[in-house]
Amino acid sequence: MVVKTKKYQLDTKKYVSLAMGGVLKKLWWAFLIPVVIALFTFLVPTTNWFWISALILTALFLLFWYIQFAGLTQMEQAKTLFEKLSYEIDSRQILIKISSKQGMPIKWDQVQQAYSRKEDFLIIISKVQLIHLPHKIFNNKNDIKFLESVLKRKGFLK
Repeated sequence: MVVKTKKYQLDTKKYVSLAMGGVLKKLWWAFLIPVVIALFTFLVPTTNWFWISALILTALFLLFWYIQFAGLTQMEQAKTLFEKLSYEIDSRQILIKISSKQGMPIKWDQVQQAYSRKEDFLIIISKVQLIHLPHKIFNNKNDIKFLESVLKRKGFLK
């Protein structure tokens, strides 16, 4: 069975928020570094620069990733990510189609993670590449159930 979706255009703001969320989930341990630095305040209680440096380090980390993702939305090479695309999904691959004649296949072994959420599916290929599939782009409930079963068979969902 092949699931064909309606055309969908990923909003750049939505992309930045999804990508930031993915990086924060993946790199959660990086926030332990500022916490450890802030804990030095208790060892040397006469100075507060440990707190300040921990806050600055956290802000720089978040700003770095935000700039990366916001900058990607402006690059010419990434313009196709934000065009109206349709998808054909089967048990072998995800075919991202720009038009009826142009498309790019993504094999399931290229996918790192996938999430089934209340209103959408989020398929992460890399830190910067993701596929966002809201339920509204599917033609019927059976298509949604088929995609869930494929993701379960591939080991992305439990």
